[in-house]
Amino acid sequence: MTSPLLSTPGAVSAESPDSGVAAHYGDPSHEGRAIERSSAWVDRSNRGVVRVVGPDRLGWLNDLTSQLTTGLAPGKGTESLVLDTRGHLRHHLSLMDDGEATWIHTEPGDGPELAKFLDSMRFMLRVEVEDLGDSRAVLTVLGPDRAKVVGAASLDDVPARTTEGETDLFLPTERLTGAAEALTAAGARPAGMWAYEAHRIAEHRVRPWLDTDDRTIPHEVDWVGRAVHLEKGCYPGQETVARVHNLGRPPRRLVMLHLDGTAERLPEVGAALELDGRAVGRVGTSARHHELGPIALGVVKRAVPTGADLVVDGIAAGQEVVVDPETGANAQINLRRRPR
Repeated sequence: MTSPLLSTPGAVSAESPDSGVAAHYGDPSHEGRAIERSSAWVDRSNRGVVRVVGPDRLGWLNDLTSQLTTGLAPGKGTESLVLDTRGHLRHHLSLMDDGEATWIHTEPGDGPELAKFLDSMRFMLRVEVEDLGDSRAVLTVLGPDRAKVVGAASLDDVPARTTEGETDLFLPTERLTGAAEALTAAGARPAGMWAYEAHRIAEHRVRPWLDTDDRTIPHEVDWVGRAVHLEKGCYPGQETVARVHNLGRPPRRLVMLHLDGTAERLPEVGAALELDGRAVGRVGTSARHHELGPIALGVVKRAVPTGADLVVDGIAAGQEVVVDPETGANAQINLRRRPR
């Protein structure tokens, strides 16, 4: 679908995988500053939306996914993964429970497949799964003032997933334009996916299928703790997670890359990261941050020295450690990272 918010003054459409929503509204730098310093709303109505209802839903999701969902506080946002038996990603879930239903949003295009998978796993349990991609839209509000503007916009009746950094509103699609206008009137600035992606990369949060590939395991990309709970019952893929947790040393590790700002281009997703002319990893998403300049996320082999300068697509790239090479239960992790 094409979002009605692309009619907002200054809106410029994004490219795949975010086609249909705005890349920016005329000034990505100021949009990025609003995300970090005041408040901004981001149209993410291209996200897949799935709702699960029924009294068994949280225990059932706890058994299927990597996150502890039993006892989840209403409105509290978390992430979870559906893994295959080898610990590789099948689906990424951004979810919350409102006390009556569990609301999930996922990558563009993945909603129907996630709903189909969940529906196939219901068996005799008291759960119902609905794909709401055509009737619900995600509008994300960010910044230190986000709670104030959401309240002022009278959106407290909308299911909301709240994390430390953002609030995801699961809006009926017919309310999307009115909600955005109300948030703008309350002081939030429209911000596009360019600014949102730059903020996400600076926060070291990977995006499935762009920053990951078919070999990725959770320890490599900093999903342990964020999307994987280490003290819960069995779920598909747990054996791989437990093995790396106990023994340490996953094959690869996530880095944030500070790219040479003299290059006019950003590297393509999947481009090889090179050290002394040989490929040692791949780059994922990249963006131009309003303070940090051009940045990207990448995955490199564990043995790559943490202080080594890399090259991607002819662009020099300094690495910032996100995942320690020795990560695991017994690792003494004391490398410097950018404060979050």
